[in-house]
Order: sequence, then structure tokens, then C-alpha cells
Amino acid sequence: MRRAWLRAMTPAEKFRAALEAERPLQIAGAINAYAAKLAERAGFRALYVSGAGVANASFGLPDLGFTTREQVAEDVRRIAGATALPLLVDVDTGWDDPAAAARVMADAGAAVLQIEDQVDLKRCGHRPNKQLVPTDEMRARIRAMVSARPGAEVLIMARTDAATVEGLDAAIARARAYVEAGADYIFAEALHALNDYRAFTSAVRAPVLANITEFGKTPLLTTAELVSAGVRMALYPLSAFRAMSAAAEKVYGAIRKEGTQKSVTGIMQTREELYAVLDYHRYEREADARLQASQGGTP
Repeated sequence: MRRAWLRAMTPAEKFRAALEAERPLQIAGAINAYAAKLAERAGFRALYVSGAGVANASFGLPDLGFTTREQVAEDVRRIAGATALPLLVDVDTGWDDPAAAARVMADAGAAVLQIEDQVDLKRCGHRPNKQLVPTDEMRARIRAMVSARPGAEVLIMARTDAATVEGLDAAIARARAYVEAGADYIFAEALHALNDYRAFTSAVRAPVLANITEFGKTPLLTTAELVSAGVRMALYPLSAFRAMSAAAEKVYGAIRKEGTQKSVTGIMQTREELYAVLDYHRYEREADARLQASQGGTP
């Protein structure tokens, strides 16, 4: 019932509805279509397609701007085809054509596009030596994406990495300039403390997202803490991917070392659990019915 209701809305409408329904809106990273199904079953209302996730999981590359617009769009299409949930999509710095990025990602099924103010040879937001473009250049990126609307019916999230490069006050000033340029939401990257978010949300007239990524510069703040600071969205970009990867390493290691997977079956999803996520038995019944019909209805 919920899926049917969601399917009747545009991706942008779904995201706006999700943002109104939950405070903060928890946004789960999904590295592929199957992960998106798992997150939807867990009750998340919105999903994230991470640039790092595409680079790491789909291409085995670090998050240093190696992937192309078309490669990211392909992952977006696959994920959007597997879930009714709206997608926040990381478009890095816009691949030299933010307007084209907006059109391509909208066609692929994105609801919101996240564009950042780093130079094209970007880095993970929690790594050192980040370099930013001037504020006016980032404003131009945002205006270019805005110009792609209404043909590309997507929302725009402007990410600023300035807090760890230029300081919190500069990051707030940039965020305000980005909202003036047309950004719907602000992604405040790599803030160090809850009070930083309080300062951000009180100064910026747009909903603010906190990136609650593991092993980075931001503490693992709870939803209650984020609400108290006025944060409207909480992002968990690669949490499940990190857990999946650690489990996979353990399974591969056990098979090689022990010559069997017996010791690690307890951490595996069972066949029936997999089938439940995929609605496998329904598809199988439909296949059996088609096969029977093709054979003239014989048993």
C-alpha cells in the first residue's frame, strides 16, 4: 500500500514528503539495488547514492573523482528501479556541466542532487588537503543546475567542505550564499561538534544535513541530539557497505583457511531470507504459470 502511494508521486515530491514526516530524516546509503531493498524493508524513507559508494563498490576505486556522470547514472537507474524511495544522489562537482548532470540524474530517477564546492580533483570530505573553488564558482554550479529545471524536476543540495578548510564562519557564509543561488538544502560536511550544527542551522535559512559517517571527523551523534541542534537530515552514507565488506572478508578468509564455510554460516543471510527480500516465490509462480501456458495448460 505504501509503495503504491509512493509510486504516484514524483521523486522530488517523495523527498519533500519524507522530510516533513521525519525529524531528522534518516537517509541510508545504498550501494546497489539489493541494498536499497534492505534499507526500504528496515523502514527508511529516503536513500543515498554515494559517489564514494559507486567508486568503491562498482569500480573498486577510491573516491577521488574517477567515475563519470554516465557511470553514476547507471547505478542510480538500477537503484531507482528497485525501490519506491526517493534518492539523494552525489554528483561530486558536476562533471564540468552541472546542468547536464541535473538532466541526466533526473532521467535516471534522482530526487535530490548533492553538489559540492571542492575543485574537480576532489577528495573525501573527511580527508586532509581539500581545496575549494571560490564561492562565486560554486554559486555558478548551483545556478546551472537550477537552469535545468523545470525540465529536470530535481531538488538541489549544496555541500560545503569549508568548515575544515576555512573555518566554521566561512562555511556558514558560503552556505548562505549557496541558498541565495538557489540551493534547496545544505550539506554541512565534517563538522566537529553538536554546537557547530547549532550555529549552522540558526544562521542558514534552509534545511541542513549532517553526515554521520563512521571513522571521520564528525562524532556519531544520535537523532535526538541532531534534533536538538535543528538538523533536519541525518546521512549514513556507507554504514551498511562497511559492515558488508567486513563480513565478506571474514567469509573469504574462513573458506581459504578452513577449507569450508561452516564456521561462518551464522553471519550469512539464509536462502529463505534472501528470497523474502526479492519476493522470489511470487516471481517463480509467475514463471511457472507462463511456462504452463506456453505448453498448452498441461500440468
